[in-house]
Amino acid sequence: MGKASSAKKVARLAQKGKGRKVRFQGGTLFPAVIVGIAVVGAALIVYSRASIPDQNVPPTVEDHWHASYGFYTCDQWLPDLQGNKEELSTAGGLLNEGFRRTGIHSHDDGVIHWHPYSSAATGRNAKLGVFLDVYGIKLSDTKLQFPADQGGAVYEEGVTKCTDADGKSVDGEVVVYAFEAYNSPDDYSTYITNFDDIRLKQDGMAFSVVFAPAGTQAQLPPSAADLPALGAADGGTTGQTTTTVAGATTVPETTTAPSATTSAAPAGPTTTAG
Repeated sequence: MGKASSAKKVARLAQKGKGRKVRFQGGTLFPAVIVGIAVVGAALIVYSRASIPDQNVPPTVEDHWHASYGFYTCDQWLPDLQGNKEELSTAGGLLNEGFRRTGIHSHDDGVIHWHPYSSAATGRNAKLGVFLDVYGIKLSDTKLQFPADQGGAVYEEGVTKCTDADGKSVDGEVVVYAFEAYNSPDDYSTYITNFDDIRLKQDGMAFSVVFAPAGTQAQLPPSAADLPALGAADGGTTGQTTTTVAGATTVPETTTAPSATTSAAPAGPTTTAG
């Protein structure tokens, strides 16, 4: 029987049944079972959609992306994070948990190497916080804190002070600049909260994590100028073919980005009792 014929029968039955109570042969048990199955089925569909990663949203486990990053405090860029996290740890010969779970790491080069192992770092889960967690860096709305193996420095709003051009102590604030491309210094978004949720939406982006006085100029991190070469050294394609959306590719300009410049602000931070 065709779908059209079935639909007509249902419509006729519905018309005849207007104003009448409908009884099912066998009592209420059968319809109750049917309703229960429908509810369980709907719940399973919702669960499966939530638990299965969206394969159409890059990056996928097949992608190999690179992004430039840097930490800027008061008036200077800090050294790149040390340790690529791919090596066995000294404690028990175990891989770094964050790296083992996601595959995200760096190579002492100011570059985030993003070739994920699992859905924990693919699609909409490709976020700055994944990289920061691998290195044990805590970044909140008001504080930037490095672990002991990265120097242990803490920069906190209202506590850590910067020195301005007149030699006065001034407050610093935490902000993240997310550049759409390593060679586009004027194309960026400014974030003042929810830093861990900042997404890596395409290959070749750049991120500047800043603790500095309000109004400090947004700058590309130092590694941005060399990102194509650094990516190629690791087998990536940054600066060549860049995946931006599922099934589509673009070829960005390969001109070298200008070197990052330091905004006017002498001396380093000082910490006062909070």
